[in-house]
Amino acid sequence: MLVRHFYAQAAVDPLLGPVFHTAINDWEAHIPRICAFWSSTMLGSGRYKGNPFGLHMALPLDSAMFARWLALWETAAAEIFAPEAAAAFVAKAKLIADSMVLGLSRTGRTGPPRPSLRFNAAGDPE
Repeated sequence: MLVRHFYAQAAVDPLLGPVFHTAINDWEAHIPRICAFWSSTMLGSGRYKGNPFGLHMALPLDSAMFARWLALWETAAAEIFAPEAAAAFVAKAKLIADSMVLGLSRTGRTGPPRPSLRFNAAGDPE
């Protein structure tokens, strides 16, 4: 529920929406992959198999986009969960965002984003 709620908002966000719409061509196929990621991240389910860092580094992202992603995620979590559960999701998302921003800085990508890359329904680069 959180994933769908968040991505419905992020998809229409003026900063994030264009990146999502460029990268994701089939939301209904992509959402289960994102759910598997969060299931693995929060519950240790092991459902997600992939390299989210590598996939995101191929997108036209900058540090401001991760700050916006985190702000939207925090709002969505607060709208869905009780405060304690929302805080757990936000804390994990903050670690993820910080890691992504650190990766951007290590590749010299704190400035203008790189050209976009599209992903298929399985989440693999096309």
